[in-house]
This record gives sequence, structure tokens and C-alpha cells, in this order.
Amino acid sequence: MIRRSQITDKDEIYALICALENTVLDRQGFDDTFDVQSSDDRYICFVYEEDKTIEGAINMRIEKQLHHVGKVCEIMELVVSETKRNRGIGKQLLQKAIETARNEGCKRIELSSSNWRTGSHRFYMENGFDATHIDLTMDL
Repeated sequence: MIRRSQITDKDEIYALICALENTVLDRQGFDDTFDVQSSDDRYICFVYEEDKTIEGAINMRIEKQLHHVGKVCEIMELVVSETKRNRGIGKQLLQKAIETARNEGCKRIELSSSNWRTGSHRFYMENGFDATHIDLTMDL
């Protein structure tokens, strides 16, 4: 079942995001960010729940952008529990995000994905995304 995340989902989402990033994230920083996003209408997080366990999550931001002269949806995180991958959960979460972006009047949906995530790139392209941009970053 896909539903909007709730504050009570924080621990399970934290574990999924740590697995996605293959690290232990600063818990207080995660909690602070989660709390801010949960109270800001621009951020929408959906979870996939099975047998009372969160097995996946998609987190996105919708905002107006000058260069698109309208709303754009950015998928910031999409993760499925390693033991539940290749069962269509990611596709269901992605479709929910696309449907939500359309309903919100977005002109585009976009995301960034690290160069080494070639399986993710293939997944997104199989689901209608095109590799049209280069994402440049700088750690500060």
C-alpha cells in the first residue's frame, strides 16, 4: 500500500535512506530535516507499506522555477528495501510521484542520480525519463 508518510515513519525512513547512501547519517540532522519537510507543503513523501513495515519511500519537492516559468517536481530520494527490490515497488512509488506532480500542475519531473548508480539510471529510463542534463556538484 502506498500512503503519505507520517511523523511516526521517521525511524523506518531513516533506515532506508541510510541504506540508500550506504552510510549512517547524522540522526539529529536527519530528524531536523524530516521535521521541517513534514511541515512544508512543498515536500511530499510517500511510503510503500507491506505487513506494517515500510519497504520503500519516495521523497519529492514541488516548487515554481523561473527557467520553467512554472512548477517542477524534483524527486530527491527513491529507495526500496534491498530484500524487496525487483518486485515493482519502486515503479509503483515512481508512478505515484508522477501522478502527484501532474495533479499539482507541474510541467516537469526531474531527479539527479549518482554516476555509479547505473541500475537506477536504467530503471528511470525504462520508466520514461531521459538523460538530458549533467548534474554538477561541489562539496562545501
